[in-house]
Amino acid sequence: MKKSHPSLSRRQWLAAGIAASTLAGVRQPAAAAPSVPSADAARKTAPFRFCLNTGTVRGLKLGIEKEIEIAAKAGYDAIEPWVDGINNFVKGGGSLSDLRKKIADSGLTVENVIGFPAWGVDDDAKRAAALEQLKRDMETAVALGAKRIAAPPSGINNAPPIALRTLAERYRAVCELGDAAGIVAILELWGAAKNLSRLSDGRTVVVESGHPKACLLPDVFHIYKSGGDFAELKQFKPAMIPVFHMNDYPATPPREQARDSDRVYPGDGIAPLSQILRDLADSGGGHVLSLELFNPNYWKNEPLEVAKTGLEKMKNAVAKALAG
Repeated sequence: MKKSHPSLSRRQWLAAGIAASTLAGVRQPAAAAPSVPSADAARKTAPFRFCLNTGTVRGLKLGIEKEIEIAAKAGYDAIEPWVDGINNFVKGGGSLSDLRKKIADSGLTVENVIGFPAWGVDDDAKRAAALEQLKRDMETAVALGAKRIAAPPSGINNAPPIALRTLAERYRAVCELGDAAGIVAILELWGAAKNLSRLSDGRTVVVESGHPKACLLPDVFHIYKSGGDFAELKQFKPAMIPVFHMNDYPATPPREQARDSDRVYPGDGIAPLSQILRDLADSGGGHVLSLELFNPNYWKNEPLEVAKTGLEKMKNAVAKALAG
């Protein structure tokens, strides 16, 4: 901070920058103020970058090219596409190199790719087939310029409990596939799963894997759904949570009955977002906040408006958290 503004704390300074960036993202006029950094400066200094998970507009069946356009027009820094959307584009005659160029020309990065390989199952044959599929998905993601690919508890979400040390060994094998492909495999948690639902589970698997690039993909809704404690986020170094799925949840239905489709925009629910975001920022920052919603009510609106609203509400939540 410059000495000429001693009245502003670090969080207040960052919050002011995020607020300015939010206004720019929704194309509202921003008043000039010497104590508030520009939107560009805020993006460089703020502890977060903002990403659109394409699941947020998935129900509209737009196709990945349109999803990229929407993310760019709405003002996001990055995009988080799903593997099936990429594959559908290729099956339709599209080129991954052309798609990668479109993303780059739009000023976006691909922070993560969402897929569903059953890498953790007990059945050896099914697990081997899943790893072969994961290799192909990794090659696709790398061709797109992606930094990471998700490894969720697909296939074991309804399975009997599997020892965390066993899952750590299997996750390490996934990480080693990533090493060979040139991409990071990020362990995703599902709050309703019988395996890998809580932050504590994920932390154990990441640490026990012993892989230097092992990391975790938490989600506001999934932490809530698991019955876990958001305060556990304080135990993670920034490199362990490079991407964080942002959303919120309402007071009703109760947690036990809540479904993915009940997710709402950040700030429209009762999640302790300010504490979550402060804990992430205080850990050192550098996290990517990726908006992931599956609310069918939002799919009734224009997709660009949904994306813009989500980004504005994410930035408002960050500004509020950093000002506290």
